Amino acid sequence: MRIGVLTSGGDAPGMNAAIRAIVRTAIFNKIEVYGINRGFAGLLEEDITPMSVYSVADILQRGGTILRTSRSEFFATDAGVKKGAEVLAEYGIDHLIVIGGDGSTKGAAALKKLGVSVIVIPGTIDNDMGCSDNSIGFDTAVTTALDAISKIRDTTSAHNRINIVQVMGRKCGDIALYAGLSGGAEALILPEVKTDIDAICERLLQGKDRGKLHSIVMLAEGCGNYMDYCVKIEERTQVTTRGTNLGYIQRGGSPSNADRNLACFMGYNAVMNIIRKTTGCVIVQRCGSYLGIPLEEALQMKKIFRQDIYEMASVLSI
Repeated sequence: MRIGVLTSGGDAPGMNAAIRAIVRTAIFNKIEVYGINRGFAGLLEEDITPMSVYSVADILQRGGTILRTSRSEFFATDAGVKKGAEVLAEYGIDHLIVIGGDGSTKGAAALKKLGVSVIVIPGTIDNDMGCSDNSIGFDTAVTTALDAISKIRDTTSAHNRINIVQVMGRKCGDIALYAGLSGGAEALILPEVKTDIDAICERLLQGKDRGKLHSIVMLAEGCGNYMDYCVKIEERTQVTTRGTNLGYIQRGGSPSNADRNLACFMGYNAVMNIIRKTTGCVIVQRCGSYLGIPLEEALQMKKIFRQDIYEMASVLSI
């Protein structure tokens, strides 16, 4: 038996831990493993390399992905998917494991329709896949944002300012939500909640009247640019307002304990599912357990916004 593994889309801390788990679990069970470099683009270009136990030595703690990643416009076409399936057959790869987000899952589903045996492992810092409680990289991204908030709060307090911290999250505001909760942000601006800038400013001024010397506002990138909000908030509150965009800092760095464990469990279970002949699925974490959800079903599951956590964050930040 021969397995191929690739990482696709945006990189996420913990992808290397998942690659390591896949390779070592496969080799332990006498299965050959091939690494496909640069995602689906590398598959189309036949950038494929055999992997060994030593290929994944000393990568558990490393961010990014040793297989590198990319986005392929050609693979999104019927001709691209067909060529991908042909390359897999040419190399004798019986099963493909894809580590990535929603777009990568759609690519895997397209290959499945052509008869390719595929398994997906959720790897995206946005945590926007509705099928799994957590995706690889999310916890590290929140931890990175929280560390930044702590540092920003020091200087914000020294200058009696409002600071807007912009984090990633186009359609899903989980990074802003969870980092804001644990970082004690005074306000959250998320894609899932209609933004009322006047209400936010009123809340900030109420805090100031109670003696707060500074405020942090968490902004998910899907709601706009922090610089625009700086202007709006400063105009309404007359308090000096600055902003920080954490950008790609959130994607880098050594993965957290939670992400390493999540990646190990998902990588191991992906290979075990192949051995059990249960493919065509996404390996998900649900209430502490690891399950294989059919690809088509997983793609239909919408991300459920945690309104209860949003409300709790609002209460705790008064």
